[in-house]
Formats: sequence, C-alpha cells, structure tokens
Amino acid sequence: MDKRTLGNSKLAVSAIGLGCMGMSFSYGQPADKQEMIALIRTAFERGVTFFDTAEVYGPYTNEELVGAAVAPFRDQVVIATKFGFAPAQAGEPRWSGLDSRPEHIKQAIEGSLTRLKVDTIDLLYQHRVDPNVPIEDVAGTVKELIQAGKVKHFGLSEAGVQTIRRAHAVQPVTALQSEYSLWWRKPEEAVLPTCAELGIGFVPYSPLGRGFLTGAINANTTFDQSDFRNSLPRFTPEARQANQALVDLLSRVAAQKQATPAQIALAWLLAQQPWIVPIPGTTKLTRLEENIGAAAVELTPDDLREIESAAAQITVQGARYSEQSERTTGR
Repeated sequence: MDKRTLGNSKLAVSAIGLGCMGMSFSYGQPADKQEMIALIRTAFERGVTFFDTAEVYGPYTNEELVGAAVAPFRDQVVIATKFGFAPAQAGEPRWSGLDSRPEHIKQAIEGSLTRLKVDTIDLLYQHRVDPNVPIEDVAGTVKELIQAGKVKHFGLSEAGVQTIRRAHAVQPVTALQSEYSLWWRKPEEAVLPTCAELGIGFVPYSPLGRGFLTGAINANTTFDQSDFRNSLPRFTPEARQANQALVDLLSRVAAQKQATPAQIALAWLLAQQPWIVPIPGTTKLTRLEENIGAAAVELTPDDLREIESAAAQITVQGARYSEQSERTTGR
C-alpha cells in the first residue's frame, strides 16, 4: 500500500490505517483476542502500518491487544494511542470524566508504554480537550515526554481551531484525529484549512459512519445491547431511514467503479487531501480486505464533482452524539 506523510512531520504511514477500538470496546461484546491478534497481523501483511488504540478502549485491554499483535514487527509500524480520561473511582462509572493534568498525563503514559510493550509511543493524542487544563500545559507536558524519548509525535483529537493553534505554538502537532466522512463534514469549515496552513496531518475516525456507509445497516438493523450506537441520535431507525440516501449515492458510484460503497467512502476521503489518513475499524477479515482495497480506487475529478453535487442535495438526519455519550465515551 502507498504511504502518506502526516503533515510536515515526516511521519510516514500506510494510506489507510486500522482503528482497533471496536475489537475491545463499544460495538457489542469484545471479539476473541487471539482472532484479533491474527487480524492485526494480517493487516500488516497486507500493507497496513498505522494502528490506532487508546487507554480508554476496554479500558486498557485494547492497548494490550495491539501491543501483543504488533510485537513481531514493532519497528515497522506506527502505533497511536491516547490519554485524557480519568479512571473511575469506587462507586463511579467506568470513566469519571476528563483529566489532562500534567501529572495524570505522565502517569497515563507509563501505563500505555507497559501495556503496549514499547519503549516509545509513536503518536500520542490528547483524546479530548480538557477545559480545566490550559492546552499549553498539555502540549508542554507532551514536549517533555518527547524530550525524554517516551513519545515521538503529538496529536490532538476533536480539538477546535484555537486549541490547535495554541498547542502547536508550544509543541508542533503532527496529527489531528477527528470524525470525518461523507456524513460528518464539519471539519471542512475551519479545521482542515488550519491543518493545511500549519502542516498538520488529519486522521479521520469513523470514516465509514460507524458502519452505516458500508450499506450493511438499514432502518431494520438491531444492535447488540452493549453497542453504543443504540444511544446515538443518528442511529435511530428514523434517522437511518432518512440517511439511506447517502448510502444509495455511494452505491451508485460504486457500481460504476466496480467497487463497494465502503470503498467509495474511503476513496473520497483519500481524494480530499494527500495528508488525510482514514482509520476504519473492523473485526472481520473480509471487511479488512475491502477497506484496504479502497486505496486502489481512483476517483476522477468528474467522479468527485458527481459525489459533491449529489451529496449537497442530502441533509443528514440526527446528531452524531447524544449529550451523555459525548461526555462519557472515548469516541
């Protein structure tokens, strides 16, 4: 697979990465660990060199999974993980809110290094902006970790433009990870232009709309009781029915390109900027191969204009998060 460079950092990664969250967290019951280790290793064999995890996924178990899976080829891949959530106290929910205090960051990183079985974290994101801690303090702490050799690159997730600028002034930001896809395009308004200006790579999570843009989900789909999509306004049956128009658009283009809707959705992201690297997640080999295949799908300027024109006629229904899940999840 072709490589892409995240901004001005010279951090080269596969054009499509692998988001590992769903292997342990959020989308129903955790998958079998040995099967997921095999899947991650297959991804590497197919050319994927960019693997995304976080301490909150599981919690903790996803970092352990990724660490075990990539151990045989650690020096040939880039591992991204995240800090920023406070572990729950006795009697509280599993995670008790945000915590990016410098002392907590340093504590969290020691845990991540141990679970990942690595000496250095390639890309370390602040998982969510903590309104109680100046971003300069966060960036300064990561800068210290970089100087200490424990971290190589600094990233932010779901940060706004002013936060990005303030952090970047203290420690250059290599990548911003935020949701971006054909059904969530808000980053185009200000965040992507800022990334272009400052030389910051962009890593879209949920590039397939949490599975919706694959065409495998419709208004009648039911999710496992523990699947957090049950709590998302965009996944009510009514919203799914209304948003089917977007899947229909992808399906039409896919038929022309002898591809799948998912591949068109990923190819569209890749065509937006050469420094965009989506990280679709999956627990299935067939989906992994499908996603990787998107890197070979070429959308012409005419294709992109057709998609843009049709998408402009579609109003996506439903908020992407409920207020509760925005506060309490790592996604």
